[in-house]
Amino acid sequence: MSDLPAEVWRALGTVLDPELDEPITDLDFVESCTVSPSGEVSVGLRLPTFFCAPNFSFLMVADAYDAVSAVPGVTRALVTLADHHASDEINGGVAAHSGFVGSFAGEATAELDDLRRTFLSKAALAGQDRLARPFVEEGLGPDDLADLTLAEVPDSMELRRLRDRRAAIGLPYTDEAPLLIHGDGSRVTAAQVPLHLRRARLQRVGIETNGEYCKSLLKVRYSEEARARV
Repeated sequence: MSDLPAEVWRALGTVLDPELDEPITDLDFVESCTVSPSGEVSVGLRLPTFFCAPNFSFLMVADAYDAVSAVPGVTRALVTLADHHASDEINGGVAAHSGFVGSFAGEATAELDDLRRTFLSKAALAGQDRLARPFVEEGLGPDDLADLTLAEVPDSMELRRLRDRRAAIGLPYTDEAPLLIHGDGSRVTAAQVPLHLRRARLQRVGIETNGEYCKSLLKVRYSEEARARV
């Protein structure tokens, strides 16, 4: 017999902050999660600030709703975002399956597929730095790095994450795929390796720095609320 609350939490762990490329569960964006005996699930999300971008916020709420709804045994899902300047629009739109444009009628002109792809591409580039860095530290040169395939990279959560992000945006992700590729999926040549890795490193540092900043903002927000209740 499955543990439905645990399955729901695992499903929420597949939902990413699109900009930070981290699960909303790891970022502590899930403020509450309740599961009734009949399979009704209620999830409350809270982001680091009142003014987080509506498009990023909508993606997380909508993705959380889809992830939870897909769990076997869930009969009804309600996912809401609290204390955000666009909470009403986002919560109402997700509940009504209106999409981003329908949720922000007269303001949004397109759905968020291109935005999602942009951030998955950035995450895939940053992942190349994480996986290539040990080989660089071992002394592999540009020729060897350009020839590396995913089959030669030790299995890890980071490798699986890279494969998932590449698969989601149509880039090579199977064992024979090169570790280092451009945004169009083509192999990085030996001459291009140094510049490519610098770009990947900058992308990785940017994502990780933003992540730490958001985590610190959320801690401040929670601590201020705790002091207000005293």
